[in-house]
Amino acid sequence: MLAVDGDEITIGILNPDGSHAEMSGNGTRIAAAWLMSQTGSDIARVRVAEREVEVRSVGDGQYESAMGVVEVSPAEVVAGVELTPVSVGNPHAVVVGEPERIGELGPLLETDPRFPKGTKVQVARVDGPGEVTARVWERGVGETSASGTSAVAVAAATHGEGEVLVHFPGGDLRVRLADDRAWLTGPAEPLGD
Repeated sequence: MLAVDGDEITIGILNPDGSHAEMSGNGTRIAAAWLMSQTGSDIARVRVAEREVEVRSVGDGQYESAMGVVEVSPAEVVAGVELTPVSVGNPHAVVVGEPERIGELGPLLETDPRFPKGTKVQVARVDGPGEVTARVWERGVGETSASGTSAVAVAAATHGEGEVLVHFPGGDLRVRLADDRAWLTGPAEPLGD
């Protein structure tokens, strides 16, 4: 599904398993960058399910997305693993630990009954103030190289406020957190012609 109206675009996102994604940080940024390339504007609004994300070009192929409200729940133990549930319009389970454990913890937590619709899982290591390294287990997909909403979830679960650089195997994303809201900055580039 795709609908364009001026500087606004509505998209639907399907996971490889056929399920609908409620939100995609990277997907909304890519859709907005495409729309800006068509309109010549520096701002676009992208609607996905219940959320509208405003994205603006900040130069050098980077785009900042106003991701909206982030809900961080108290830490809990699920399947013997301590995690922090986070909602960025879609569900996340953030585990603080060694990112190499994603292949073990991702499938264990993704379909746990605690998450009736499944969840994205991140295993994150805090490298220092404002810096985190993480890996992602995408709901219905398996491990992926990067995720925009996962960057927001990891930053919110590990830092709460301020600027956070999140390192993924697929590249870095920047998150700014203030007043329970998040802004995500990352690249969007066309692939070939």
